[in-house]
Amino acid sequence: MITMSLMIGKNAVVGINYTLTNDAGEVMDTSEGRGPLVYLHGANNLIPGLEKQLEGKAEGATFKTTIEPAEAYGESNPELVQTLPREMFKGVDNIEPGMGFTAQGPQGQQHIVVTEVNGDEVTVDGNHPMAGKTLHFDVEVVSVRDASEEEIAHGHVHDGDHAH
Repeated sequence: MITMSLMIGKNAVVGINYTLTNDAGEVMDTSEGRGPLVYLHGANNLIPGLEKQLEGKAEGATFKTTIEPAEAYGESNPELVQTLPREMFKGVDNIEPGMGFTAQGPQGQQHIVVTEVNGDEVTVDGNHPMAGKTLHFDVEVVSVRDASEEEIAHGHVHDGDHAH
């Protein structure tokens, strides 16, 4: 008996287990303990480099891949690192490196992270935390199915208790 496996392509709902490490081999993220990451392929729900590597794979496939910054979160943009006056953080008594805030920028809301506090000056970084980093993935494809019309229309996967 011949069984056909659905291949990953546009509008496939894909479930993957993954471990993401940096150049030093440190684990940056993993699906372990959380269950598979389930996404709609071709809807820009994953970084482009990983989505390209998944294209054409079937359930059961395992692979390792390295994704350069241009195909992940982009290069780090020095213009997104700014030193701001402490008074811009009204209502926040204790500011420490690593704290995250939402700021209003020219392109709308932007997530920033405090990188340094020096007296009355606070240095923040608006880059994605993984910008400029080469990413190493160890991936297992655990499920592939066709997306529903509703999932395609909405651009993301719906689970059993989905509501808009």
